[in-house]
Amino acid sequence: KRRNAVMNAEVLALILLFQMYGHSLCQNGTRPNIVMVMSDAFDGRLTFDPGRKVVQLPYVNYLRELGTNFLNAYTNSPICCPSRAAMWSGQFVHLTQSWNNYKCLDANATTWMDLLEANGYLTKSMGKLDYTSGSHSVSNRVEAWTRDVQLLLRQEGRPVTQLAGNMSTVRVMIKDWENTDKAAQWIHQRAASSHQPFALYLGLNLPHPYKTESLGPTAGGSTFLTSPYWLKKVSSELITIPKWLPFAAMHPVDYYSTFTKNCSGVFAEEEVKRIRAFYYAMCAEADAMLGQVISALRETELLNNTVVIFTADHGELAMEHRQFYKMSMFEGSSHVPLLIMGPGLKSGLQVDQLVSLVDLYPTVLDIAGILPVGILSGHSLLPLLSNASAFSKKQHPDWVLSEYHGCNVNASTYMLRSGRWKYIAYADGLSVPPQLFDVTLDKEELHNVALKFPDVQAHLDKLLRNIVDYPKVSTTVHLYNKKAFGAWRHSLGRNYSQVIANLRWHVDWQKDALANERAIDRWLYDSLLYGTHSSRPN
Repeated sequence: KRRNAVMNAEVLALILLFQMYGHSLCQNGTRPNIVMVMSDAFDGRLTFDPGRKVVQLPYVNYLRELGTNFLNAYTNSPICCPSRAAMWSGQFVHLTQSWNNYKCLDANATTWMDLLEANGYLTKSMGKLDYTSGSHSVSNRVEAWTRDVQLLLRQEGRPVTQLAGNMSTVRVMIKDWENTDKAAQWIHQRAASSHQPFALYLGLNLPHPYKTESLGPTAGGSTFLTSPYWLKKVSSELITIPKWLPFAAMHPVDYYSTFTKNCSGVFAEEEVKRIRAFYYAMCAEADAMLGQVISALRETELLNNTVVIFTADHGELAMEHRQFYKMSMFEGSSHVPLLIMGPGLKSGLQVDQLVSLVDLYPTVLDIAGILPVGILSGHSLLPLLSNASAFSKKQHPDWVLSEYHGCNVNASTYMLRSGRWKYIAYADGLSVPPQLFDVTLDKEELHNVALKFPDVQAHLDKLLRNIVDYPKVSTTVHLYNKKAFGAWRHSLGRNYSQVIANLRWHVDWQKDALANERAIDRWLYDSLLYGTHSSRPN
């Protein structure tokens, strides 16, 4: 209680100080500093009602009270690397061909941070960056490459919870805390003494699930880990138990995701509630890291001339739709937080405008007074934020685009949010049925009304095709997957059978390894006609 009282008092002091001194975008004629904290897998619905009531997030609340909260902010691809590639480049993932966690931006790609540095900003990036090609596990890339194969194998560990430490254990995610300490130290030692405006980026791993060590070296992240200290921040009585469709009523792509994410088994209600509670507690720990950065800015008297941005690469389903992780266009996975606070920016504003991560590139440059280079997919949000600007809806489209081409989903997926509707198209637009949700009336996204509203579906599909030729993109991804997998297979020589049998899917693979290898052979060497897999196990 004493620690909570201290934290609450600090937040109130920060609010008072900012209200007193944070008046103009460029105090004393100088360009503002820019600090972005990007978390990993943070559900944006926790930043506004009713979601924000379930867990204490004092520093997110601080940004909401003194800044602008975007209520409809979306990822451009619900997975780590492609999403961050869109944020850093300002371009949709099909334009940069950021197809999966292994294939994203080139190392020499120009980011908004590069342009800030070239225009006189002192810059520093630390923590999780994850936007260039070549990273993540072999399992992750092979599962993405082979998603069109007629296979149905569990690729992830079953989601589990793990309690660490006791009521005094504050630092659970040690790596993130170390990076946060470094960020705060950089603010104190480097930024505070600089005569240049500065830009700082801090990437967090939290609240992304931890690697499940008991599953061996190829395991993915399926452990929700926290301490009693952070669990105390969660109002357990407000945790909802999501409704699930029966298997027979699930969309075939959603069923594939449920199975490959190892969520097709039996889950007790208390087990689901516990997973969700642990996830919310992990969000509370991430919020405290945001708080440490804000406190460092206050202590160095830099806060009043600094624009602070908090966002995430994607969300976390936390057992909604019988899934965990991301890789889905459902709200838990695709809806991200976006809060922006700074001098000369509006306070206490909640914006309904549909926005996405590609908008951050032009927004940051606009804040710094820098003209963007090249053609961008995003639009500056500064007219929405600035006290000195009048916003016209013509300045920003009334839709957002998200797309997904990676593992745990067996068809390229395209999501268009427009008005009350969420339209999801797949593959070539013909071989897999689309989904249409009225997110105003059906917040849980359980009722696909594509057949009920064919005119709406047709209108949104036409709009989507005007934005991206998605059948053509799907074919491009399909061909890339075959080429990349074939090259990887060739590089292994005689070791191929052993290596592929021991990836994350090894338990299911080894039940019939020969049949699985033959399925891949047929896929790899058949005609290049595009197809997709939507079968279910017996």
